[in-house]
Amino acid sequence: MTDTAPFADRPPTLQLSGVQRTYREGEGRLDVLTGADLEIAAGELVALVAPSGAGKSTLLHIAGLLERPDEGEVYINGTACGSLRDADRTRIRRLDIGFVYQFHHLLPEFTAVENLVLPQMICGLSRAEAATRAEQLLAYMRLKDRGDHRPAELSGGERQRVAIARAVVNAPRLVLADEPTGNLDPRTSAHVFDALAALVRATGLAALIATHNLELAGRMDRRITLQEGRVVEI
Repeated sequence: MTDTAPFADRPPTLQLSGVQRTYREGEGRLDVLTGADLEIAAGELVALVAPSGAGKSTLLHIAGLLERPDEGEVYINGTACGSLRDADRTRIRRLDIGFVYQFHHLLPEFTAVENLVLPQMICGLSRAEAATRAEQLLAYMRLKDRGDHRPAELSGGERQRVAIARAVVNAPRLVLADEPTGNLDPRTSAHVFDALAALVRATGLAALIATHNLELAGRMDRRITLQEGRVVEI
């Protein structure tokens, strides 16, 4: 595990403070998060390791502003997001947060370059600017010669590297990944993780990565888990 001292003096990119989330079904209730606190600094890779049903997805959804907590606050780059309007939360998701999922969710009818161009154009870049940035990022991900291929023409590891590139193409501050190597074999998983870690280090992203892969988790700066709805350092 990497020494976390380099991150001690950096302000948190992501901060959760006293986050609580309860789901209700009829007269029953399920307390998933019961006062979760978490800080992740720029350039820091944090592994979220917990059994199924412990609340990993809920924590990621709240951190990514896809759900609102019942109590507590979520700060992105120091901005309190709990009381923001939906339009403002959407803007922060679009500009400051990148998502990587277990399945790549690439648009099948578009090439790798086009999958990276579209989110940039949504954020206001011209097609030419977006294509240049997409090609540069794919080259960084060792996919220079695969940019004109559609997802069905790529291997599983290549598709996931394109998905990672898409998540960071708009230069977010935070990346949230939910089992990003879960569908890959061990060797390919290591290559995909190396690509993601290199991007985090090179660009100063903060990254929270949910994984069941203990070997990859051990290569991150910190490991956390969820116990009785609270974040606990491992």
